[in-house]
Amino acid sequence: MNVALVTGGGDGIGRAISLKLAQSGFKVAIADIDHNLGTETVRLIQTAGGEAVFIKTDVSNGDEVSACVDKVEKQLGPITAFSNNAGIEGVIAPIHHYPDDIFERLLQVNVKGVFLGLKHVLARMISRGQGAIVNTASTSSIRGRAGLAGYVATKHAVLGLTRVAALDVAGTKIRINAVLPGPVETRMIKALDEQAKHLGGIKRANSATYASPDDIANVVVFLLSDQSAHVNGAAWVVDGGVTAC
Repeated sequence: MNVALVTGGGDGIGRAISLKLAQSGFKVAIADIDHNLGTETVRLIQTAGGEAVFIKTDVSNGDEVSACVDKVEKQLGPITAFSNNAGIEGVIAPIHHYPDDIFERLLQVNVKGVFLGLKHVLARMISRGQGAIVNTASTSSIRGRAGLAGYVATKHAVLGLTRVAALDVAGTKIRINAVLPGPVETRMIKALDEQAKHLGGIKRANSATYASPDDIANVVVFLLSDQSAHVNGAAWVVDGGVTAC
C-alpha cells in the first residue's frame, strides 16, 4: 500500500488532502504542530476505515522533520507521496510597517519548512528511485498583494524551490510539482478577512470566488497519483480563473 505524508494536515487544505488520500487507498501520516487538530484528522480517517498516524512536528525545525520522516517510515512504510503543505499567513500591513518578527516566522515556516520537507523526504525517495511531491504554494507565488509582504515573498520562494527540486531530480522517477490555490474557505482566509475589515486600501477577493478545501485536495491527489506521471516542475493554479484576468 502507498504511504503519504501530509504536513499541516490538521485542518483546512491539509485535512482535505489527508482525507482524500486515505479515500484513494493511501496510508496517511499527519504532521502538524497542533496535537488536537492532527489527532482529529487521524480519527476522521480511521472512522472511515483508513489507516493514519499523527506525528507532532514543527516543520521549521530540521531535527523534528528528520525524526518525523523516520517515524513515518518505521510505522507505515516507505513514503511514496508527500504533500508539503504546512504554512502560515502572517499579518496584513504595508512593508514600511510590517513586523520584523512576523516576517521572520513566515520565512521559517513557509520557506525553511518547505525546504526541510523536500530535503528529508527526497533523501529517502532518491534512494528508492521513485515518489511524488506536491508543494502548496499560492496564487501569491505569481502576483503581488498589497499588505502581504511576508506571505507573498514566501510563496514566491515555494514556487522557486519547486522548480529547483524538480530539476534536481530530473531523469528519475520522482516528480515535484506545486499547487497554487487562490482564496480558499479556511481558517487562514477568515483570519486575513478579519484583519482586512479594519484596514483601509486593502482589497480582498469576493467571497463568491472562494474555493473549498476539497477543490484543492482533488488537484493535489491527482498530482500525487500515477495519472500525472508526465507532470513535473509544474505550477497548477486552482483559483476559478481569477488570475487569468
